[in-house]
Amino acid sequence: MSTTLTALFETRRDAEMTVERLVQEHGVERSDIFVFAAGDANTAGVEPAGSDVKADQPSMPQRDDAPLNGSIEVSVDIEEEDRAAVIRQAFSEFHAHDIEAR
Repeated sequence: MSTTLTALFETRRDAEMTVERLVQEHGVERSDIFVFAAGDANTAGVEPAGSDVKADQPSMPQRDDAPLNGSIEVSVDIEEEDRAAVIRQAFSEFHAHDIEAR
């Protein structure tokens, strides 16, 4: 039976890192992973991270145009129930909240 696990992330970086961990280290097919704004507005998360913040010198000036309009949702379709624990662990490692099975 297929299950979809979902989680919310506060930053685009945490969502992207979770996807990369699942694909590269756990063999989850990229076509089974979906990333989108949790609300109606485009968003890069709730707080700036990654390329949305100023890096060490030399660097471009800090950006202030990141659309911080809410959380980012990542969902993963799984067929094997034993993969759920691995996916939940990756979600938790990158500070996910509101993890649910649908």
